[in-house]
Amino acid sequence: MPESVPLISRHVLFGNPERAAPSLSPNGRWIAFLAPLDGVLNVWLAEAADPAAARAITHDRGRGIQWYEWAQTSEHILYVQDSDGDENWHVYRVGVEGGDPADLTPLESIHAQVQHVSHRFPDEILVSLNDRDPRWHDIYRVNILTGDRVLARQNDEYAGFVTDDGFVIRLGYIYGPTGDLTVHLFEEGREPRVLLRVGPEDAMTTQLFAVDASGRVAYGYDSRGRNTGALVAMDLSTGASRVLAEDPRVDIGDLLVHPTEKTPQAYATEWTRVEWHALDPSIAGDLDVLRQVVDGDFQVVSRTMDDDSWIVAYTMDNGPVRYYRYERATRACQFLFTGRPALEGLALARMRPVVIPARDGLDLVCYVSLPLDCPVDSAGRPAAPLPLVLWVHGGPWYRDSWGYDPIHQWLANRGFAVMSINFRGSTGFGKAFLNASNREWAGRMHDDLLDAVEWAVREGIADPKRVAISGGSYGGYATLVGLTFTPEAFACGVDIVGPSSLVTLMENVPDYWIPMMPVLRDRVGDHTTEEGRALLLERSPLTRADRICRPLLIAQGANDPRVKQRESDQIVAAMREKSIPVTYLVYPDEGHGFVRPENRISFFAAMEAFLAGQLGGRYEPVGGDLEGSSVQAVHGVEYVPGLAEAMAARQSTHDGGGSRCPNG
Repeated sequence: MPESVPLISRHVLFGNPERAAPSLSPNGRWIAFLAPLDGVLNVWLAEAADPAAARAITHDRGRGIQWYEWAQTSEHILYVQDSDGDENWHVYRVGVEGGDPADLTPLESIHAQVQHVSHRFPDEILVSLNDRDPRWHDIYRVNILTGDRVLARQNDEYAGFVTDDGFVIRLGYIYGPTGDLTVHLFEEGREPRVLLRVGPEDAMTTQLFAVDASGRVAYGYDSRGRNTGALVAMDLSTGASRVLAEDPRVDIGDLLVHPTEKTPQAYATEWTRVEWHALDPSIAGDLDVLRQVVDGDFQVVSRTMDDDSWIVAYTMDNGPVRYYRYERATRACQFLFTGRPALEGLALARMRPVVIPARDGLDLVCYVSLPLDCPVDSAGRPAAPLPLVLWVHGGPWYRDSWGYDPIHQWLANRGFAVMSINFRGSTGFGKAFLNASNREWAGRMHDDLLDAVEWAVREGIADPKRVAISGGSYGGYATLVGLTFTPEAFACGVDIVGPSSLVTLMENVPDYWIPMMPVLRDRVGDHTTEEGRALLLERSPLTRADRICRPLLIAQGANDPRVKQRESDQIVAAMREKSIPVTYLVYPDEGHGFVRPENRISFFAAMEAFLAGQLGGRYEPVGGDLEGSSVQAVHGVEYVPGLAEAMAARQSTHDGGGSRCPNG
């Protein structure tokens, strides 16, 4: 890339946003959002008419607050927090005046979630909590003012529940031994009865998730008798359902739901971009207005209970998220702020959607970003092939989307082509696409990645000798698969919290995943049978660790409850036993991914130097970007340019009495 395009600082790309997740209080008086306080994300609040006068009402000093929502009092905020990434979530309440937060779930080793918040009971919420049995979440009714907690339903069989605004538990889900789904209807004075039976082929694309204000109609998605998940309304007394919307290419996605009636008013579909469609004529004009505000994809992220005011987020590929306040009466849209104003005016890359055929004919929706100053022809091909970084999403039941992506921007700015792929198993593309991934980990799921790389090579985008594979969680597993199953296909790999053995992964899931285990056994492989265990071992990178012949960087959170540290430890040990070079970084205060910005920045500093050393390209030296992080270089620090010196400099600073690095 020409030197006229400056390097964008990792701090700008991977540090905390300046403001994010704005939300209006139910009565419209207040606006809240997340913003840093002394470098840590906290909840800030202001009068809705004057967001610039916001003040922090929480004072977290650790990992920061990642999620919050309003209580229906309009005077309290609810949020969840764990400890160093262990996912032992607690539910907290704090008032608009600030002060010490109240822990509404003051118990040890729990996984608590907000089940339901209702305008009909502003002082109470429903909480799902596994304090009695770590495998099962009971439902509690909790008074947010006093903390009093009353058991609403004990649970010993259901993977989840659907509740309504009357705090009535309406539906319960059970996953059967083959990955099938049964939905029970609860009626007062009667035993639960079967409302819905769904075979395993439809179990991940068919669900009921909400009940309207009348308590008589449930809404959900249904793929039975069709390929994609249609939006349906089901009469709870008869079980009869009617289709409200469907799309032959994709499952119905996000919804706009009326704040009090709880009826769907609009739905989104997403093939390569998000498109909104009105169901309720009363908001069709509002959607027409919102489509014209910014050239990007939008989402309504907050609505007042009277539905007069909305907050709308606009996503673009070459700029930060932009937030607007929309007044329905006047149809006026007022700009609030961008999430990362430091990005404004910077030279940012565009993201191009492409649809690539897999070798068996499936369409793979992908996204490609190229360096900004890279000359391209009318088809988007560069003048000369570039080093390519394949960034594989986690899940795998997730999808990549168009829009601003800090990974794409960072790597394109450094001179790489970047590619994200919705491989089979990615969600939102119908049940045939999803089911094509069953027991295909390291099989056809990996073939999709190879097919996308081959496309990029044929198109002249990628230099076949300079392709890296990287990602987190399932993407980390895919990286290990790439370097073990196809050891010469990639020049190097970066694995973040990726499982190395599918057997030890399945044997060590969190207790609260037990209700979902039939689905995992059906779709990944059954570790409890001889045949299933053999398949899982055959598809495990650990089994083939001795085949690795390309440089590998591994990063792991020590408290990860999903992909435990053992997964990284054991493949690093296998490589070291064979004297295969590997760099291994561990973060003692992180879990499944890196939340603290100091840790994110330190990791991407190491990854950037690693990629530059293997693929070429520009890079910002590691320098002082380890400061403040907890990173521990367990092995192979010498394989990343500048990392040993940066680790030594950080240690010297601490030994000399400088600022203390938490857990460093």
